[in-house]
Amino acid sequence: MRPTPPLAGPTAVPATTLLFVYTGLVIGTWSASLPGLRGRLGLDSAGVSIALVVMGLCAIAAMQAGGRLSDRFGARRVALAAAPVLAAGIAGVGFAPTFPTLLAAAVVTGLGHGAIDVSMNLLGVQVERHRGRPIMSRFHGLWSVGNFSGAAIVLVLALIAPAHAVLLACLVATLFGLVAWPVLVRIAPETEPVTHVDDTGSPVRIPTWAWALGLMAVAFGLGEGTAMGWSGILVTDVARVPAVQGSMAVTVVAAFMVIIRLLGDRLVARFGRRTIVRVGGVCASAGYFVAAFATPLPVLLVGWALVGFGIGLIAPQVYAVAGHAGGGRVLAVVVTFGYATFLGGPAVIGFLVQTFDVQRAMLLPAVLLAGLPLLARAMRE
Repeated sequence: MRPTPPLAGPTAVPATTLLFVYTGLVIGTWSASLPGLRGRLGLDSAGVSIALVVMGLCAIAAMQAGGRLSDRFGARRVALAAAPVLAAGIAGVGFAPTFPTLLAAAVVTGLGHGAIDVSMNLLGVQVERHRGRPIMSRFHGLWSVGNFSGAAIVLVLALIAPAHAVLLACLVATLFGLVAWPVLVRIAPETEPVTHVDDTGSPVRIPTWAWALGLMAVAFGLGEGTAMGWSGILVTDVARVPAVQGSMAVTVVAAFMVIIRLLGDRLVARFGRRTIVRVGGVCASAGYFVAAFATPLPVLLVGWALVGFGIGLIAPQVYAVAGHAGGGRVLAVVVTFGYATFLGGPAVIGFLVQTFDVQRAMLLPAVLLAGLPLLARAMRE
């Protein structure tokens, strides 16, 4: 039997990178497909919201289980088990002919995404610990590369073959996952189990400061989820561009997240994680205020660029602090707050859109993100 590569081995970073890119590709494809799915299945804002809620609830369950299983058996095993589930889920999204089948696909996608998200972040934290220098921003930056690629694929296919864009884009994401899985089996490193007992053998409770990190994750999770789920629809409705071009805003958000995350590790080394999070919160909040009140397309795109730039700075730092301090269990709590809000929070925005309008709904993430500079006090450098 081929030995499993070690955490300090040469394949640890490429394997973790591949997990982040693949997961980002699937979520980018899902998010940019929402305008097309809305038109193909005849959904209104409530229908889009229900699909997001279903996916979010399934992700919550999988995140909690994934964190504890990763601590017990190692993040490698959980990630390898979840990757095919995620591929099956996004394939189902592409083929879904009706709203009920879309919901079924959302269940599978949510379960796969929730489990792989916690395990890949814990794997990234352990790789960072063995390297002795920051690398989580790079991993999240490459998640954003995948996210941007998924959104861009949908946009290009919408211009070339609008009637089949969602199906073809989902098949691309599925094929990527099926090809990546055997590679990951060979190169993903063995990970370390994490115990939660003190020197006397008594269970250690989740520390109070972890809940503050969870509140921070709610803010950036809602901000990122709203950007990925509603920016395309906002641009379509407010700027009056054709529906097939609605994913333009998603692409802008993803592109600016890529740029800042690829630079993030150097910034963390120079200024510290707490300062980086504070700057990110201010930028993202400003971008949402632009989206809430502007109408010209160029100005709206500037606002979404600020959102992508700001949020791109935040998540890697919060997750790194949680994982280093508390392993998979604490990371699961924080990731659950962040990604469950990322996946399900836009549903809340959908109901606000129904009650008010799409621009006024943007005030909720704007206000929450404005509070991040205060919450950043809870972070441990």
